[in-house]
Amino acid sequence: MQNTQVKLIKRPSIKITSDIFEISKEETPQLTEGQFLVKQTHMSLDPAMRGWMEPDTTSYIPPVELGAVMRSSGVGEVVESSNSDFPVGTMVAGMFGWQQFTVCDAKSARAMPPGLSAEAILSVLALPGITAYQGLFNVIEPKSGETIAISGAAGSVGSLVGQMAKVEGLRVIGFAGSDDKCAWLKEIGFDEAINYHSENLDQLLASAAPDGIDCYFENTGGAVQHAVFNQMNAFGRIAVCGMIGDYNTDKPSAGPNWINIIKKRLKIQGFTMPDHQAEWPNMAQKMGAYLMQGQIQYRTHIIDGLENAIEGINLLFSGGNKGKLIVKL
Repeated sequence: MQNTQVKLIKRPSIKITSDIFEISKEETPQLTEGQFLVKQTHMSLDPAMRGWMEPDTTSYIPPVELGAVMRSSGVGEVVESSNSDFPVGTMVAGMFGWQQFTVCDAKSARAMPPGLSAEAILSVLALPGITAYQGLFNVIEPKSGETIAISGAAGSVGSLVGQMAKVEGLRVIGFAGSDDKCAWLKEIGFDEAINYHSENLDQLLASAAPDGIDCYFENTGGAVQHAVFNQMNAFGRIAVCGMIGDYNTDKPSAGPNWINIIKKRLKIQGFTMPDHQAEWPNMAQKMGAYLMQGQIQYRTHIIDGLENAIEGINLLFSGGNKGKLIVKL
């Protein structure tokens, strides 16, 4: 059985271009005892992939090696099995990479509950959901009555953070890159939504948060970071999840002056999910409870065809995606 794969063959210079990838076909290997063959049906595209393409060996996760299949999470179906715990037909999720088929064992894939769509799994139970949960509850530690600001709020992580914060009794302010995205944030319960392209961000935020900002979930950097940082309350907490505004530049934007960290006794913490891998199943279960109780919504942006992931991933950095970016194989 032939397996179509997309391999990383060059490091990106600044932006992700098609020449850094190579499409190849290889035969799927024979299974050994305990293994099973997964046919991937849906593949997640995430901003973190830009960092995984870099050669930096000091980062939180090793870089994708040149000549290797590009790293990604996905959902698929077991089509051949030598593992009685994963019979043919089982829906599974795992880090399957940019390929049609992958050989797994019990450590590299986990069975998914019946009745859940692949879109729901990748949007809520997989990396976006557990990232949102970790950053909100274990880094920020929100308290009812506080105000939280979220950059990249219409993205797969930010939208979940905002909805969970509302359930916890917070006032929620989201920043997004278009009026359409801001309208959607209001539809799913955000108290205020601000287009970050607006010229008067400071005034808009002051109006939206008359009592200041207690919590900030940072996904983008840029002008939003400065506006929120300047309006943080004493003992505010900032979870730094991503800096997507700087991923495709050769000169990162300047950050705020740190004097407010001292004056306002701010807590600022970066986090990455590989550090918490043992807790993923528990966090996914909690995210599933929010979903089943109708407390969170999601929307997806589907790309058809594995080969179209090569150009499609750039939608994450141009803001062209409307919802969780997923490739349907």
